[in-house]
This record gives sequence, structure tokens and C-alpha cells, in this order.
Amino acid sequence: MTEKEKMLAGELYDCGDAELLALWHRAKDLARDYNLTNSSDTKRKSELLNELLGKVGNQLWITPPFHVDYGCNIYFGNNCEVNMNCTFLDDNKIIIGDNVLIAPNVQIYTAYHPTHYLDRFTISENETFNFCKTQTAPVIIGKNVFVISHLISSVTFSNFSARYFLALSICFLIVALSFPNISAISVIFNS
Repeated sequence: MTEKEKMLAGELYDCGDAELLALWHRAKDLARDYNLTNSSDTKRKSELLNELLGKVGNQLWITPPFHVDYGCNIYFGNNCEVNMNCTFLDDNKIIIGDNVLIAPNVQIYTAYHPTHYLDRFTISENETFNFCKTQTAPVIIGKNVFVISHLISSVTFSNFSARYFLALSICFLIVALSFPNISAISVIFNS
């Protein structure tokens, strides 16, 4: 199993793997180009997003700056808007449904690290830098959701109305901080 396959399967993987580093650098270059493209050049912005992201739905607007790890694991539905200064660490899939609005400064992380240092780092005999070991879980945001939290990690939000979201995001942050080794939390509200 390759490190990329381990990453997408949620297993402990080495993010310093050559294939993953090549994808990471490619994404950083595309995100940089997107962030520096004139705001009015919607054709070029659209081309860059189609090259960077796994799926681009109709009517996607992302206000720069926008930061990603790999980009190719991010899937947008139709009619989505991401406001400025958002960070998506897509070491696993980030799936965003239709009609989703994401507020400024939102951070969506699919990666988390083991809590014990020996599980995070391989001790190198030649004292070269080793990236820490990482695990992942997908983040799935259903349709018609307004994301106002600052951090979302390893969770599924189904289709529900915004009136539940603020309390839910605060509760989720408490759960995530209390239980750092969770692989996923499913939260389902129907409006």
C-alpha cells in the first residue's frame, strides 16, 4: 500500500513520501497562482480551481487567500462560496454539498497526529528531519449549510439549517479537543 493509499484510508502514513510531497508542492503552486490572480479574471481563476480541486460544482466562488494541502481531495457541490483566508488541509476527502457558505478564517482539517511522540516521529540514525506520522478522516458537509466555526476536523455535517450550527460547532470543538484520537463524528440534523 502506498503512503497516499494509507493517507486516504485513514491509516498512519508518512507525509514526507516523495509522491505526496510532489502533490503538496503542486497544490501550493496552484494555490499561490490562484491567490495572486486578479479578482476580475474569473476565467483564469476558474481554470486554476479546476486544476487544483478534485471537483468544482457550478457557481463556486472562493475569495483569496485560500490555502490547501493537496487540493485534489476537495470536492465542491453547486452554488458554494468560501470567504477569505480559509485553510483546507485535505489529507483525506473534504466533500462540500450544494448551497454551502463558508465564513472567513474557517479551517477544515482532515489530518490529526498521534498523541505519543514515539508514534509521531521516527527516530533517524543520521539525524535528518523526518515528517511526523499522520492519520486522517474525511470531512463531509451536506447541502444548505452555513459554516461559521473556525475549525472543523474529521466530521460529517448533514443537511440542516444554520440555526443549529453555532451551538453545534462550539460543542464539536469541545469534543475534538477532549478526544484527539477520534476518527470521525457523525452529526445529523434535519431541518
